Amino acid sequence: MGGRRGALALVAAEGAAPVSPGPALFEEMLAGWRRQQQARRLSGALVDGRERIVRRFAEFTGCLPWEWAPAQAEAWAAGGGWAHSRVRAYQGAVSMFLGYACDPRYGWAAECEQRVGSVPVQVFHEGNTAVHVAEYEGRAERRPLTRAELQAFFDAADDYAEKAACSRRKGQLAAFRDATLFKVVYGWGLRRREAAMLDVADFAASPAAPELGSFGVCHVRFGKAMKGSPPRRRAVATVMPWAAEALGQYLDDVRPRYGCGHHPAVWLTERGGRISPRQIDDRFAQLRGLAGLPDDLSVHCLRHSYVWHLIEDGADPLFVQWQAGHSWASTTAAYTTVGQDARNRMMRHALARAFEGEDGR
Repeated sequence: MGGRRGALALVAAEGAAPVSPGPALFEEMLAGWRRQQQARRLSGALVDGRERIVRRFAEFTGCLPWEWAPAQAEAWAAGGGWAHSRVRAYQGAVSMFLGYACDPRYGWAAECEQRVGSVPVQVFHEGNTAVHVAEYEGRAERRPLTRAELQAFFDAADDYAEKAACSRRKGQLAAFRDATLFKVVYGWGLRRREAAMLDVADFAASPAAPELGSFGVCHVRFGKAMKGSPPRRRAVATVMPWAAEALGQYLDDVRPRYGCGHHPAVWLTERGGRISPRQIDDRFAQLRGLAGLPDDLSVHCLRHSYVWHLIEDGADPLFVQWQAGHSWASTTAAYTTVGQDARNRMMRHALARAFEGEDGR
């Protein structure tokens, strides 16, 4: 199979049973595509997710790649009921797989022609693919929390932790941990995975803010990766001292009670491991319900709230962009929904500068 002159060797999937040439050939193509993505240093989770999408499309069509047609792709995307960003991700995964399968450098078209008598074609094109025209493609219902909603959420988390402590039930440590975790997510504008991967050593003193002690800066080591790059790092300056105070209390009084002093993670589970992003989602949903907030709000809305509130409080937009770890100011702007009161304050401040005379009046 791989001995043809001028063609790259095809990658055979381990354990593929060559009983039927169609399914076996599909598995070989998927294995080769996986190897190609791994060579680009893409994360295992991203590669696995793309492969699951391709398999779901194959299950939807009931066909194999050399039998796929644009009409099937359009029916799949139109009937899914997915958000705009999810549709683009699904279409992108299938399109990338077919781009690999149709690439003459890998020889799959000739192999398919020889073994099954047909060749794969690209089923997604400019005319049937969702377009990326907006910076923010999330659900419109997901928005920053107002300051009143944010206070209600933190009050519900604190009340839950206090009740758990008074009842002396098993979950009292987890309840206090969760209340602190979400204050840290908001207080430093973190993504869900960034918070889950925090280690105790990631917090350090800042010479610009000695009064904050060892919580002057948060070193984020697992920021959002871009195009197969390693996780991006950034240093987030502490601008909410109350969040640092809450974190210090948790590290001093609660975390040692887990009995896992050797573990580097900030957020531990009852079994002595690191909390997962999925667990953070579940805990947020529980506290969101106790606070009576809309179900559409997610953990990421706390990060949106951080950006929004800093801008409203008069922080320099470039500083906020650095804090959030955004490469482009337009991304930070997509997070921002400045309220009318803040707009009025900014307008009066601008007018005061414009009408100020040379004598300073």
